Amino acid sequence: MTEECSLADIVAAREMLEGVTVTTPMEESRWLSALVGGPVSLKCENLQRTGSFKSRGAYVRIARLSAEERAKGVVAASAGNHAQGVALAATTLGIKSTVFMPEGAPIPKEKATRGYGADVVFHGRYLEDSLAAARQFAEETGAVLIHPFDHVDIVAGQGTLGLEVLEQAPDVRTVLVPTGGGGLLAGVAIAVKALRPDVRVVGVQAEGAAAYPGSLAAGRPVPLESMSTMADGIAVGRPGDITFAAVRDHVDEIVTVSEESLSRALLALIERAKQVVEPAGAAAVAAMLDNPTGFETPAVAVLSGGNIDPLLLSKVIRHGLAAAGRYLYLRVCIPDLPGGLASLLGEVGAEGANVLEVAHERISPSLTLNEVEVRIQLETRGEAHAEHLMERLRERGYRVNT
Repeated sequence: MTEECSLADIVAAREMLEGVTVTTPMEESRWLSALVGGPVSLKCENLQRTGSFKSRGAYVRIARLSAEERAKGVVAASAGNHAQGVALAATTLGIKSTVFMPEGAPIPKEKATRGYGADVVFHGRYLEDSLAAARQFAEETGAVLIHPFDHVDIVAGQGTLGLEVLEQAPDVRTVLVPTGGGGLLAGVAIAVKALRPDVRVVGVQAEGAAAYPGSLAAGRPVPLESMSTMADGIAVGRPGDITFAAVRDHVDEIVTVSEESLSRALLALIERAKQVVEPAGAAAVAAMLDNPTGFETPAVAVLSGGNIDPLLLSKVIRHGLAAAGRYLYLRVCIPDLPGGLASLLGEVGAEGANVLEVAHERISPSLTLNEVEVRIQLETRGEAHAEHLMERLRERGYRVNT
């Protein structure tokens, strides 16, 4: 089998996926369009079967197995989205599946994977650890390893999303794609560049798990020494060999986004687009929020997945509110006198901020004998409101620190 995916492979994969996956909607985003000064659309792959693009590639890969290979079953390693795609595809085709997940994988993704019919085994801290265990399982049992991204059939399946983008947004100038191992980015880039070489394709990685910039600079896949990101869907420590070559040859740019940017983007998508996505799925929008004038429009931001643990969602929402200035944490020095705290809270209330929590600190080298530091957590209407509140307090003679 060739080690390069072509447009013909992607077109063939699309025919195979008829009636299996859905053509996900493309939604115009007026708030993003207003921010960047040109048309922006969201490719809502979070509404795909199993909640992410992974079901495309997984089905194509498994459907092309021989009868002998099918009889031995399949094995995969995944933090959750690929796991669900493999489980659904295998069950649909009547094949036994086993999935190795890193410790700490989101509970909803684990439950969904079991619900689609796979046996789930936890192993290791990172995806690479789980992948090593899956390879060993394949050697011992004869099961076929379904790699999360580094296979031509996987790339071809993911590339069908690129065909849909061009059909749904024929005037597109820039496509932004969340990127981990590179399967989706490689497939989309191959499809888009074959049909529309003028369209700019941008991969977006989390800063704490960005393997592509260093690998591209070195001219080969280089593993990261460590990773730290809440975006488990794109937390991959080493690009694949096949995907690296495709990204090197067809992708115009790789950008990275911070955890704060991911949180802000996820929150904005919930509030403004009414789309629930996981942190990885918000990466393309985070890049646009970070650099509103950096991408030619019309632009398409791919929302790659929507499988998020409700507990993580609640944390990310709080984090996003804080990043957007909606939560404000202040340390304010006040006189240690009766009514001192009431006066401070009166000023806060007059400015329209809501007090969530108050604590006192009386012993500190930075305080005089007649002072108390009040630690106060507030709910505000945003950054401008927060700045106005701090200005008001300073005008009233308070020493304010954030």
